[in-house]
Amino acid sequence: MTTEHAATPRSVIDSPAAWWRLVASLAIATLGGVGMWSVVVALPAVQAEFGVDRGSASLPYTLTMVGFGFGGILMGRLSDRYGIARPLAGATLALAAGYALAGMAPTLLTYALAQGLLIGALGSSATFGPLLADVSHWFERRRGLAVAITASGNYLAGTVWPPIVQHLIETIGWRATHVAIGAVCLIAMLPLTLVLRRRSPYLRPAGARDAAPVTSSAPRSLGLSPVALQALLVIAGLACCVAMSMPQVHIVAYCGDLGYGPAAGAQMLSLMLGFGIVSRLLSGWIADHIGGLRTLLLGSALQGVALVLYVPFDGLASLYLISALFGLFQGGIVPSYAIIVREYFAPHEAGARVGWVVMATLFGMALGGWLSGEVFDLTGSYRAAFLNGIAWNVLNLSIVAWLLLRSGSSRAAPAGA
Repeated sequence: MTTEHAATPRSVIDSPAAWWRLVASLAIATLGGVGMWSVVVALPAVQAEFGVDRGSASLPYTLTMVGFGFGGILMGRLSDRYGIARPLAGATLALAAGYALAGMAPTLLTYALAQGLLIGALGSSATFGPLLADVSHWFERRRGLAVAITASGNYLAGTVWPPIVQHLIETIGWRATHVAIGAVCLIAMLPLTLVLRRRSPYLRPAGARDAAPVTSSAPRSLGLSPVALQALLVIAGLACCVAMSMPQVHIVAYCGDLGYGPAAGAQMLSLMLGFGIVSRLLSGWIADHIGGLRTLLLGSALQGVALVLYVPFDGLASLYLISALFGLFQGGIVPSYAIIVREYFAPHEAGARVGWVVMATLFGMALGGWLSGEVFDLTGSYRAAFLNGIAWNVLNLSIVAWLLLRSGSSRAAPAGA
């Protein structure tokens, strides 16, 4: 029987078996993505249970996001070396243990550590960046679409899990809800990892350091060293998500300040999320035709257009429309980075390199959410906060445009060491 250690024939690339892997990957991403959403829904109940202020109650979310970012790099390195199945199996066990510990936590600190370490760093982190990298190995003709479909699992998790978690909290309490989530992850995710046990031919044999992986073609070149290119992608990812966070983090508060009420802002946030799924799928199709860099440039430019529209238009109908456009424009940005990594780096490095960029985008969201609030506090208006987001978007656009220009003049130069 084929195991995850066995070499996989090149004939399975773009095959029905690859599409079945994609289905399993989407399911795992949707299930494992619960770690990023349950902590948000449970926040009020956890705050009431431990009798702390809102800032302290937000600590578990912060640690979860930080853990998700750093854990993605670790899990990416492990998947580069051993294939995706082992890290995912470990992540499943970590999720189950993390939710069990969170449900029995005697203190807020214990709950926060369970969220940050087990659920964030060792659990959910394996179900995004490393999965995107793994899926990219199994497709060539439809690589962009496959990566986009897998990336949609995170948004699907945000659509499916919150109402389920909220209902369970109201009926059985937040502690029992956490234990139940852990059980669901354990029972559902472990069998799905078996579908992914075969290793890509683009990866080195498990545990080998010197054996060369099979490659379909040499990575494209931008005339930059891998370190320099990685650094530029990290900066671009940080900048684009500082800009992206402005509407996503503050739209509810913005609507409250305008007198429309937080409910309207929550609906706009849902619009962004829903159209974000459409955007991810559409951008994947586009990337298969024009490449990752051009797709990233297009998405970043359109995100900038949406941010500019927020500045002069603040009517209720206008905000609904602009929020829908914002979701439609920005959803494909983060998956484009995974496609770029596969186009310009060695395949057996994809997991770790995607992990670095995903970490940068998460830190960008965190920085942007805080920075927009600080700008609002200083100016008393969200207008300056939107302008701040636009400035960060221009930085991202400048980097991507420069890389695209180099791609046209450095095709023949091999990537440096």
